[in-house]
Amino acid sequence: MASLAVGLILEKIASKDKDYRYMATSDLLNELHKDTFKADSETERKVSQIVLQQLDDASGDISGLAVKCLVPLVKKVCEQRVVDIVSVLCMRLLTGKEQQRDIASIALKTVIAEINNGSIAMSVVSSLSPKLIRGITATDTITEVKSECLDVLCDVLHRFGSLIAADHDNLLNALLLQLTCNQAGLRKRAIQCLAMLASSTSDDLLGKATCHVVQLLKNKYAKPELTRTNIQMIGALSRSVGYRFGPHLMDVVPLLINYCETASENEDELRENSIQALESFVLRCPRDVSLYCERILDLALKYMSYDPNFTDDMDEDQDEDMNGEEDEDEESADEYSDDEDVSWKVRRAAAKCLSAVILSRPEMLSSLYMKACPKLIERFREREENVKIDVFNAFNDLLRQTGIVTKGSGGIDPSSSLYLLQQEVPKLVKSLNRQLRKKSIKTKVGAFSVLKELVIVLPNCLANHIGLLVPGIEKALNDKSSNSNLKIEALIFTRLVMASHSPSVFHPHIKALSEPVLSAVGERYYKVTAEALRVCGELVKAVRPTFKLPSVFDYKPYVHPIYNTILKRLTAQDQDQEVKECAISCMGLVIAILGDQLKHELGTCLPVLLDRLRNEITRLTAVKAFATIAESPLRIDLSCVLEQVITELTTFLRKANRALRQASLSTLNALLVAYGNKIGSSSYESMITELSSLISDSDVHMTALALELCCTMMVDKEHRANVGSVVRERVLPQALILVRSSLLQGQALQTLQSFFASLVQSANTSFDALLDSLLSSARGSAAAGGPASKQAFYSIAQCAAVLCLAAGDEKCSSTVAMLMSILKGSNSHAVTTLLALLCLGEIGRRKDLSFHANIESLIIELFQSPSEEIKSAASYSLGNIAVGNLSKYLPFILSHIDSQPKQQYLLLHSLKEVITRQSLYEIGKVELQDADVQKILSLLFTHCESEEEGVRNVVAECLGKLALIEPDKLVPALQERTSSPSAFTRATVVIAIKYTIVERPQPIDSYIRPCISSFLMLIKDEDRHVRRAAVSALSTAAHNKPCLIKDLLPSLLPLLFDQTVIKKELIRTVDLGPFKHTVDDGLELRKGAFECVDTLLDKNLDQIDPSSFITPYLLSGLSDHYDVKMPCHLILSKLADKCGSAVLAVLDALVEPLEKTVTNKTKQDAVKQEVDRNDDMIRSALRAIDSLNRISGGECSARFKSFMNNVVKSAPLIEKYNSVRHESDSMVGGDSGCLSAC
Repeated sequence: MASLAVGLILEKIASKDKDYRYMATSDLLNELHKDTFKADSETERKVSQIVLQQLDDASGDISGLAVKCLVPLVKKVCEQRVVDIVSVLCMRLLTGKEQQRDIASIALKTVIAEINNGSIAMSVVSSLSPKLIRGITATDTITEVKSECLDVLCDVLHRFGSLIAADHDNLLNALLLQLTCNQAGLRKRAIQCLAMLASSTSDDLLGKATCHVVQLLKNKYAKPELTRTNIQMIGALSRSVGYRFGPHLMDVVPLLINYCETASENEDELRENSIQALESFVLRCPRDVSLYCERILDLALKYMSYDPNFTDDMDEDQDEDMNGEEDEDEESADEYSDDEDVSWKVRRAAAKCLSAVILSRPEMLSSLYMKACPKLIERFREREENVKIDVFNAFNDLLRQTGIVTKGSGGIDPSSSLYLLQQEVPKLVKSLNRQLRKKSIKTKVGAFSVLKELVIVLPNCLANHIGLLVPGIEKALNDKSSNSNLKIEALIFTRLVMASHSPSVFHPHIKALSEPVLSAVGERYYKVTAEALRVCGELVKAVRPTFKLPSVFDYKPYVHPIYNTILKRLTAQDQDQEVKECAISCMGLVIAILGDQLKHELGTCLPVLLDRLRNEITRLTAVKAFATIAESPLRIDLSCVLEQVITELTTFLRKANRALRQASLSTLNALLVAYGNKIGSSSYESMITELSSLISDSDVHMTALALELCCTMMVDKEHRANVGSVVRERVLPQALILVRSSLLQGQALQTLQSFFASLVQSANTSFDALLDSLLSSARGSAAAGGPASKQAFYSIAQCAAVLCLAAGDEKCSSTVAMLMSILKGSNSHAVTTLLALLCLGEIGRRKDLSFHANIESLIIELFQSPSEEIKSAASYSLGNIAVGNLSKYLPFILSHIDSQPKQQYLLLHSLKEVITRQSLYEIGKVELQDADVQKILSLLFTHCESEEEGVRNVVAECLGKLALIEPDKLVPALQERTSSPSAFTRATVVIAIKYTIVERPQPIDSYIRPCISSFLMLIKDEDRHVRRAAVSALSTAAHNKPCLIKDLLPSLLPLLFDQTVIKKELIRTVDLGPFKHTVDDGLELRKGAFECVDTLLDKNLDQIDPSSFITPYLLSGLSDHYDVKMPCHLILSKLADKCGSAVLAVLDALVEPLEKTVTNKTKQDAVKQEVDRNDDMIRSALRAIDSLNRISGGECSARFKSFMNNVVKSAPLIEKYNSVRHESDSMVGGDSGCLSAC
């Protein structure tokens, strides 16, 4: 059928009528696109001939259709036919007339783009490559033909460069010859081809090409245009092959720097090309370029101010005193132009090169602030606008890199980059203020972008300079020539600066700021309006920062103008969603802060907010607005809407939207605290009914909010009686189920404890019944899922302890007596005994139980129990009871450690509880006596050398927690033992020091700082256990107190990186009889080392050279064991985000280990655990791959692009990859949402 249809079409194509031929060709195209088209050999031949014939048609429309026919044709005909088509097209390209050449070139590119990788591609490029080489090298080939051949060859190399490896040498020789030809167009195309060839050729041929170009560059008598070509070639090679070009930098960099410095004034393009090539080295060869970074930085700074045709000797300080006329003179000076002056290209290249250094060398940040920061501020005076924008961008890069590097580093110390930036702020503001007076919109937008980044990185830095900047903000918002981009940038900056500075700073300028901001609220463009509303919110906070009387600032004149402007936007219907939400939020702030001045207006605006609360689109924002109002200390009169708001919020608790439920709970809680006496009992009952369904371990955060609301209701004395009975009926059963959950912890557990304490104090609640219900939940039932988990016992015990204490001393004493009787009973069930022990421990920690005789002896008897769980609970209980009365129970524990060697492990755990609780709650109020401390130390140091790892770990934790209490005694003692001959002792004291490094500042910090190197340098110890302990301590220090280790990192990092390498001496084979098992003793150490690097990337990025870590250490880790790959994938994602250029430089090398990971398959007989582990590993690798794919410029690696298309986006992985991408997008969206709300 296809042959018949094609036959009819072919007859029409032969017509002399142009329209017939066009229609027939169009029909042929449609026929070829049909899935049902299948042709025999003869039909294939005829169709191919006709299509080739139509390419030569005199009508351009017909030849264009013929080219389109090639797209489906090459996929429907046999391999040999495709080769024949390509051969004919190539012949026409080489020997045809001009029109034939043009259409043949287009047709060839179309065919190359459409054929798939495989045997057809191999046959086509093998046939095509020699012909193209002849076309390029033949002496009689005209320039136009060579140009077309180079274009086609570029496409071939881009898609199939690796398939023609046999021709790479011939291609290289042919292309290198074109670098010296006289035609600029040919040289440019030859550069593109060589760059494509380099990405797939061997290192030897790459070296050959580089040496050839270097030799040409060394020829001082070469024509300037040829020298520029060779420099461009060098830059293209480095951009194409990345880190593979690194070994050649020693030959190339000195040459390029020399060309920059010795070129004449007329050779600005030569300088530009040289600086661009140096920029590519910085970005693509970060490891090998390290030696030259300082020289490249100096060169970029030098040529950023290179302007031989214009001299500006004006003193910047004098500029500040200019009047308006002098500003106009300055503008005219900036508008100086010379069409032949291209020095601006050199300055632009230098600015971009400086940006590359900033982005790729976080370890040079301090040096950049000393050298580059003043120069960049000076160059804000740049007369060429495009260059000025690049200077602004470079400074923004410096600020962003500062933010990344210093994130989480704590305060500003004199050696930090933040301190250096702070010193430059006065000069920076003065210079930017000059830019805000310019006429150019782009310049002012750029200046505001710098100010915005400055405030983000260094909050509160503009307190002394606001007065200088306010006129610039006014002008940007009021000037009729300002566009929306400028207004948005000015408003964003105003919002950020008001949010990050003290309100008093703005009080002198409120009048000047409020008028243009309120005017901007009325703008037609929704983005300007929304941003202006956000600024209004900050303005309201600034005019009345405190509710104390008298107010430090007279805010009353601004109340009604702000209110009326916001109300106009709030009541408008036909506006963007973003504007509606901003208006609602802003009105919430206005009422909360200025509501006492708007008593007559509340009847107008509150019903509008209630209406927005009932609207599905705006209800979430309205819920948050009512929370803001409820939390106001002004106690705004909400009587006109209160009952309706409570009703609406209560109904929201059953909605599917989690954010809405969460916000509704918080708002209800705030309303009950403020207006509980004005809310009816029926509303309380409705709330309890709705929130009871929210109490579940499936969402512990929501559960905590629901329980907190319950507690608030039970505290209300007016409704306590009614609420208590409803809570017992509806909420208590859910709480008793929740307390059994193994997921219960943190805020949810604390709130549950408060719930039981509040419930027992409510009217008509039986303590005994409540306690019995709570204790019975541990035993469980078939309906409840059997006995509770181990975690549940601890949760139940804590709730029971809080319940007893809330019920009073009498109930507490009787409960303790009852629990002791359980322990005395010989027939007690194991579950009951376990729970009794934990309850006694929790009560004893909170209350002195010494008046209950022999409680300690009763507990220690259970150390003999056959049950490990009961022994552990007894140890825990004894330690916690001792916390309640140290003077009585601590000597008891210490004496038994000496006298009962078989119970030492359990007694050490009891001691650990004592010391831990002391270090947590009693710092500065030490109850431990000196004699006790000495005795504890003697015991602990004796057990440092225990053969049992569990004992050593407990000892280490005790020593660390004790050091928090007695740093002057413990730190020297621990340091002394770092040189102990016993490896166990050395490991124990290093782990101990880890427990002393906590997040909050402590007195011990000053003791640790001088000696921490003694502990961390054990990372080079001969014993792997000691090295592992040192890595763990380093990781903790990096996370909690990065300032402690900052100066040590240059010497520690090489040692740490060495721990990531597989060491053969730590791999041993265990003979298990029928088979042998390989054990890698270094696995945990490597995993810990990579996890430590992961932490350092967050806290001490400026100390790490990412390129020297990626190769070879990270590349090795990506091919290591499953446990090592997982942290490596996380590290790779972070590096892609923070040091993208260093990752891009080795993108090709990353493909192989990642491909092996994502294509790894488990054995057919693998158990479910192995399958799940492999699946987790693949998803982890895909997250890293997604991070790589998001990097700007990720397309520059042909190998990575091929990997993405052929592996990641193929059938087995595409679903997982899309899922991972969706997760990443959600996280990015959430972050950006948070930023926009800030």
